[in-house]
Amino acid sequence: MSDDTPLYRPQNSDTSATFRFRDLVNAKYGLSLRTYHDLWLWSTSHVSDFWSDAWDVTNIIGEKGARVVDESVNITGNPPWFPEARVNWAENMLHCRSTEKVALIQATEPTPLNPTPDLRQYTYAELYDLVSRLVSSLLANGLKPGDRVASYSSNCIENVALCLATTAVGGIWVAAAADFGPAGVLERFEQVQPKFIFAVDALIYNAKVHDHLAKLTTLLSGLAAKSLNPAKVVVIHALLNIEDRSAWKDGWVSWEDFLLEGDAKKLGRAHGEILWHRASFNWPLWILFSSGSTGRPKAIVHRAGGMLLQAKKEFVICADLKPEDVFFYYTTTGWMMYNFLISGLSLGCTLVLFDGSPLRDPALLWKLTDDLKISIFGTSAKYIEQLSKGYKPRYQHNLSSLRHIYSTGSPLSAELFRWTYENIHPDILLGSITGGTDICSLFAGMCSALPVYAGEIQCRMLGLAVESYSETGRLNAPDEPGELVCLKPFPCMPAGFWPLPGFGTDDEVAAAIAKYKRAYFAEIEGVWYHGDHIVITRSRAGNGGGVVMLGRSDGVLNPGGIRFGSSELYDVIDSAFSATGKIVDCLAVGHTIGGSDEQVILFVKLPDSEELSPALVRQIKEEVRARRTARHVPAQIIQVWDIPYTLNGKKVEVLVKKIVNGASLSIVNPATLANPECLEFYHNIGIELRKTA
Repeated sequence: MSDDTPLYRPQNSDTSATFRFRDLVNAKYGLSLRTYHDLWLWSTSHVSDFWSDAWDVTNIIGEKGARVVDESVNITGNPPWFPEARVNWAENMLHCRSTEKVALIQATEPTPLNPTPDLRQYTYAELYDLVSRLVSSLLANGLKPGDRVASYSSNCIENVALCLATTAVGGIWVAAAADFGPAGVLERFEQVQPKFIFAVDALIYNAKVHDHLAKLTTLLSGLAAKSLNPAKVVVIHALLNIEDRSAWKDGWVSWEDFLLEGDAKKLGRAHGEILWHRASFNWPLWILFSSGSTGRPKAIVHRAGGMLLQAKKEFVICADLKPEDVFFYYTTTGWMMYNFLISGLSLGCTLVLFDGSPLRDPALLWKLTDDLKISIFGTSAKYIEQLSKGYKPRYQHNLSSLRHIYSTGSPLSAELFRWTYENIHPDILLGSITGGTDICSLFAGMCSALPVYAGEIQCRMLGLAVESYSETGRLNAPDEPGELVCLKPFPCMPAGFWPLPGFGTDDEVAAAIAKYKRAYFAEIEGVWYHGDHIVITRSRAGNGGGVVMLGRSDGVLNPGGIRFGSSELYDVIDSAFSATGKIVDCLAVGHTIGGSDEQVILFVKLPDSEELSPALVRQIKEEVRARRTARHVPAQIIQVWDIPYTLNGKKVEVLVKKIVNGASLSIVNPATLANPECLEFYHNIGIELRKTA
């Protein structure tokens, strides 16, 4: 199959939501836009018109006002959006009040003690009632607009309701996944000083019940040592086994008792309606954190209107999601894909929450897909890669309900694109998507009007002026590798890093503003620099060029002055070795060998008890040379017992590169990594490599 042959083509693109929007634009402005690229160019050159129309067509609830944005302000100025608007994110999530339509379904991984766990379900009416009770309880306990409410919880219904209740009354939502260690959570929470902390008492992973209260206790002790005690600690009883409060500390309150506090006062409600805190479009909604693998995580503040409008545009105009869709994304509460998922409530979708391991029983999520009629299935490229090593859902399950599969977290190789269509479903939209915690949404992703090509993200998203630049700030030609930049302001740019003005001292705010500018605007003058190495391909089928992710820019390999992304090597390993089980995982970094030159080191993890043979080394190099170029061939291939990952499942190439090139292990923030113990090996390898460089 040639690269020009799509793996998927929509049956009738002219009836897609994207092209219905195109037709609306043509009629309103007297234009003759034809292709997706025409529409994208218009959306990025008529910024105010596009975002105003996106507000209208996606039915945002709130007051829009007349002004959108000052288009004379450069992106580095981070201008305010919709300065006259008044909006509340949670109000837009809970516009559906149906007593029959299911809003949330919570599924849990089976355990030996509970082999067939019940599904929990809440209708939209029940969810609204729960949120209104929480609103009353939060207000009764003194919550004010701008206060932070933090969660250290698993992916449960209570967590969604808390997010909605917090933001309904102007609070700022902060979440840490239950699998984070308490030291990593402390680094996050101490920065934002939450007034409330909610936590589960236990969680399930890998078919085992794990106590969570010990981690909560350690976290609270760390906050107390810094005189940052929350006003309230609320414990959610997460499992159906007998509740044990022997480990509870004085002052902790159960979820049920917390709700009763609100029931007694009935604050924040009038005539059965929540009294929504409609604030500025730019009001802080939630705080997400960077990975922080080599330092303190950055506290990234996202604006309420930006998150709402961007998600509605992505779901309604680009993806063509519908109220009847059943939307699932495998995610923890600490990954931005959680925020992405729960924004689906704004469409009236049914959301599926899952707590547990996705791979201990690889049939589990696909059985869930059939049982619940999941139509939108979200996951990571790593999950698809693991499936490809031995499980083929298409031949074990019906999967007729599927419309879309989304993949993110790392680049999805062309080989895995093909594998998905062959072994999961032959006629779905496979949407590889990319964005990040920084924008809590997408720069490039899915579009129901466009075909899917192997190894490519379908398109740059409407309203996002994404381009590929050289390191010196030159616009690249199609198919030329470069840096992902954005040229014009967009509504989901972060409001800033915490603390925002009004939430900290002048010195703290000034330091946060300076850090924000260094993070996004210091590398290439006048544009948003995202730190991803990409290719924007030549345009096909009017898409304006797909996007191929090559890896993080600071992890780009540069042997002999030839720059390429690590994903170019990973694709070879995936297609030639991973599916056969010869190689379990791999990691590629550059090792400096003099001046600015470097050699490529490929670390490979093999199946247990197997050793790297000269024959396999030779075979790897031959495959890389044949499928790429001689410049891509690793100078050394070294066997390792583990590959380091962040808690969100991303390879930590940059950290390993620094360690191999002489950085001390003291730069490592182990609380952000799933397996920090393996870095000692890379440190020792680096010592040996530098001796022989």
